[in-house]
Amino acid sequence: MDLNQITIPSLDVIKATEFYKTLGLHLIVDAKPNYVRFECPDGNSTFSIHKVDELPKSEGISIYFEDDNLDELVEGLQKKGLEFSQLPEDKPWLWREAHLYDLDGNKIILFHGGKNRKNPPWRIN
Repeated sequence: MDLNQITIPSLDVIKATEFYKTLGLHLIVDAKPNYVRFECPDGNSTFSIHKVDELPKSEGISIYFEDDNLDELVEGLQKKGLEFSQLPEDKPWLWREAHLYDLDGNKIILFHGGKNRKNPPWRIN
């Protein structure tokens, strides 16, 4: 089994589309104002956004995007005007992460886990 797609809700798909294009995702289905789908620049996964009248009441969704050049990616996104709640930082779980939020309050974690993403030293067999 392979993870194909994640879909998130948005109050404003048009504004959300611009945010995710700024992150570097490539728009492949444009049915604004109700739905859009992107492909990730690496791998085979897709990511979509659908219009809702009300966001779920919870802490929101956390979305992880991995990049081998995390620090350079974050620097480039800052130059494009994106604000981060946490700049790149090494974590105890052996990933380097930076955090920001999309316009609907979903937490975006840009990270580099490398081999430790799927094979940390504490992986069980």
